[in-house]
Amino acid sequence: MDTDAQLPERDRAPVPDQGREPQSRSARFPAASARLRFRPLTLLVCCVVFVLLLSAFVVQPFLIPSTSMEHTLQVGDRVLVNKLAYRFGDAPRRGDVVVFDGTGSFVHRETEENPVTGLLRGAGAAVGLARPADTDYVKRVIGIGGDRVTCCDKRGRIKVNGEPVTEGYVYPGDAASSVPFDIVVPQGKLWVMGDHRSRSSDSRDHLGEEGGGTVPVDKVIGRADWISWPVNRWTGLDRPPAFSRVPVPAGSHG
Repeated sequence: MDTDAQLPERDRAPVPDQGREPQSRSARFPAASARLRFRPLTLLVCCVVFVLLLSAFVVQPFLIPSTSMEHTLQVGDRVLVNKLAYRFGDAPRRGDVVVFDGTGSFVHRETEENPVTGLLRGAGAAVGLARPADTDYVKRVIGIGGDRVTCCDKRGRIKVNGEPVTEGYVYPGDAASSVPFDIVVPQGKLWVMGDHRSRSSDSRDHLGEEGGGTVPVDKVIGRADWISWPVNRWTGLDRPPAFSRVPVPAGSHG
């Protein structure tokens, strides 16, 4: 018996037209999808540019590379360098901790660096993630233009314009200086020293060189105002009262 012949034929209705296959929003709006894909990259680029501009003109993190400023600053500290501190008529003052370019004062030779390495190091230094350039230094201002700075009195203290200075920031156990000196700081220059006097290469080490160890004011990059890292060392770097009794330089009207 042919059972297939007895089965009623099913209605083979045509499949209804479902219209166009549904598409995702990204497929329907390719331009919008492209914008969405590039938005994170654009945001990242904008953030990087903003940080670099901020570092170049306003405030720059600076990685402390040596022990020369202990115990005020320790190796690995990041300080925020205020680049606007001396841009509007103010000038470095005694006691300020400053970052400066030592080219021509502390460094009298050309430094060679691979361009690619230099670019990467510079970008890292701009955000405090890499060591600064070998020509960048951080020291404390001891004398300004016109000051006579001498070492030392009978109690081992540095004198500025004849006034002994009690330097409470000097590393414990260090003498104010093991090197005697007597210098009148030229106008527009600074006499700078590290707080860890026995570990600091500073103005004293360049007395016999061009400039006599003094640093031009226009080579100052900025004033170190704040320790920003590590978190347990957050603190401001206020100007100490040690120089409050120092008189103005002889012959000065300021």
